[in-house]
Amino acid sequence: MTLDLVIRQARIDGHTLPMDIGIAGSHIAAIAPRIDSPAPERAAGGQLLIRGFTDSHLHLDKACLMDRAANPAGTLAGAIAAVSAAKRDFTEADVYARGARVLDMAIGQGTNLVRTQVEIDPTIGLAGFRAVRRLKADYAWGIDLQICVFPQEGLLNLPGTEALLRQALSEGADLLGGCPYTDSDPAGQIALLFDMARDIDVDLDFHLDFDLDPSWRHLDEVARQTVARGWQGRVAVGHVTKLSALPPDRLAESFALLADAGIALTVLPATDLFITGRAHDHNVPRGLAPAHRAQDCGVCATIATNNVLNPFTPFGDGSLSRMANLYANVCQLGSEADLDRAFRMVTDAPAALLGRAPAIAEGAPADLVLLPARNGAEAVATIARPLWGLKAGRPSFDHPAPRLHPPG
Repeated sequence: MTLDLVIRQARIDGHTLPMDIGIAGSHIAAIAPRIDSPAPERAAGGQLLIRGFTDSHLHLDKACLMDRAANPAGTLAGAIAAVSAAKRDFTEADVYARGARVLDMAIGQGTNLVRTQVEIDPTIGLAGFRAVRRLKADYAWGIDLQICVFPQEGLLNLPGTEALLRQALSEGADLLGGCPYTDSDPAGQIALLFDMARDIDVDLDFHLDFDLDPSWRHLDEVARQTVARGWQGRVAVGHVTKLSALPPDRLAESFALLADAGIALTVLPATDLFITGRAHDHNVPRGLAPAHRAQDCGVCATIATNNVLNPFTPFGDGSLSRMANLYANVCQLGSEADLDRAFRMVTDAPAALLGRAPAIAEGAPADLVLLPARNGAEAVATIARPLWGLKAGRPSFDHPAPRLHPPG
């Protein structure tokens, strides 16, 4: 067998001892304790090799807006209003440039698969979608993008939005999203989106229940429609911060509802923490759904970035190890098993949600990232920044460890 590259002595899932990985072309050709080959080598030094991080919910089209969109109150309504005003001046070139900045960050942080949420409405039209579609093509060397188009500011209350969504799906969008809490008819939006999803045969991903009032929610209607339409395993919901306000018995019932309907749950720690609880001047609630508990009920649960440097989240560097660490801090996860669980919520679980097998195995694409850690728990605890990555067997980034210069 002729190999193009051999990675020496990497820790990988399923193997007790470090292994060599042989790469031929764009795929993994061999995994063994020792591979004899004259091919070029990359040393892993017994550190953790993964298929890369997966970001299951990231807004590229409205990233990097701090120079033009302010949200002094820090509220959800303020963020939506600020972006809505700024969006009037968005161009395809502008969205492309800001999205590219975030993709550069993400690739350097070891992310090589993303589901990106793109706003569609009569104000922006298809300019944002077409910019992100170009990013998907131009950045395929380093990252795979799955495009979810959705109506951030409503659907039934904005005539013309449905036609634009359908057009975006006909032009290459991968799935359809929703945001019922901004619509004049939330239940009507949910029903229409399920109609469209069945018409076009695409998955659904909802922004849902983004506040701390547990007296009402749209989760139940999404679950009901999911089962009624036979869309189990094809629906995800993001935020759902209301879950953080539920007592244990109602929380367990909600997770059972998600599991029975086959709905995945994505939490967005940076945004959920920044936006929620603004009405409290003391004893401020965390407002972050304990998604790791949903896993115990059989729910696919993921942690994702959401926004970077905009009115919803005025910070961010694209690091999913940092996001997993933030989640672990807020949810008070400290054991090795729990930290590993948080790690898998930015690797295995979102990869499965987006349809990618996470295992490093012979025959799999050589999309690989080396972390300066022995295992996932250590990567989360130390907010490990990746050392290097490959996409389809080709180097995609390098970030060598710092060289220290002590006296003498």
